[in-house]
Amino acid sequence: MNSVPKTTKISETAIQIGENTPWQHLLSHTINSPKALLKRLGLSESYLDGAIAGANEFPLKVPEPYLAKIKKGDPQDPLLRQVLPLDAELDAIPGYVIDPLAEMSANHRDGLIHKYKGRVLLILSGACAINCRYCFRRHFPYQENRLGPEQWQEILTYLTANPSISEVIFSGGDPLATSDERLARMIKELEQIPHLKRLRIHTRLPIVIPQRVTTSLTTILKECRFDTVMVLHANHPNELDEQTVKIVTALKNAQVTVLNQAVLLKGVNDSVDTLQELSETLFHYGILPYYLFTLDPVQGAAHFNISDTEALALFEKLQNILPGYLLPRLAREIPGKGSKTLLKP
Repeated sequence: MNSVPKTTKISETAIQIGENTPWQHLLSHTINSPKALLKRLGLSESYLDGAIAGANEFPLKVPEPYLAKIKKGDPQDPLLRQVLPLDAELDAIPGYVIDPLAEMSANHRDGLIHKYKGRVLLILSGACAINCRYCFRRHFPYQENRLGPEQWQEILTYLTANPSISEVIFSGGDPLATSDERLARMIKELEQIPHLKRLRIHTRLPIVIPQRVTTSLTTILKECRFDTVMVLHANHPNELDEQTVKIVTALKNAQVTVLNQAVLLKGVNDSVDTLQELSETLFHYGILPYYLFTLDPVQGAAHFNISDTEALALFEKLQNILPGYLLPRLAREIPGKGSKTLLKP
């Protein structure tokens, strides 16, 4: 089971953080009070009622290292917009649903989603370090997908019986919200299944709490037999800094391929200049741009939506600026399709 302590409310005063601050401490001491968030960022309490209303639907959660990157006094800061609850999240918008990718129909075992040929996704943890307001799993039934010993054995049996599966994807929540010890045990047991070749880890934790990339984690990944890929999630260049360089260097030294996927979000990164800077900053820090997704139509996130016409116009301009290796693939996930759907001008 996940050994990470439960999140607790903290005071309106910042805790001291540094490179050696245990990531577990930062994960368990996040900002989850709208009033505290507004006070810490010097924002007007006129936002408080809307923030409380939104947080009642989907809790507020912001870790200290991410909070430090948000510009104080700016309600339009692109990082703030990703985490500040709004009363707009309560609006009922046609087409926006609680399971936008129809994952429940592919939830073949507790904690396992099998949608695409050759690969499966495992929900290692329902916990996240940060609650992104556009999250497509904000309504996901994590309590019904907890991976206890019995559920884990059922997953190992499922994987063993399906030799067409060559890749396992650790997801969540955030899979790195669990301990290194648990990760190591799971990876070792997966290594015993001969037809598994690749391990992919989808995580936002190294972006929002860089201290999560520990020496023990990189050692585990370096010593496992799998070809390992870590897909990070940064939507804006302001989410990246010199700590990003250190964690990516550590991951690459462990023979981990590091990619990034972003979501195209209104008011966050819906400009050519921002997307160009994001791709160039990612590459400068050793991360390859992978996907740029359009918004999944999840209930509560419609205010982030950008039309396909706008998305394609942005992408075409980006395509005329960036070399091909810096251009992420513009895509969306359509329920029932056998792969991501690329959007092309």
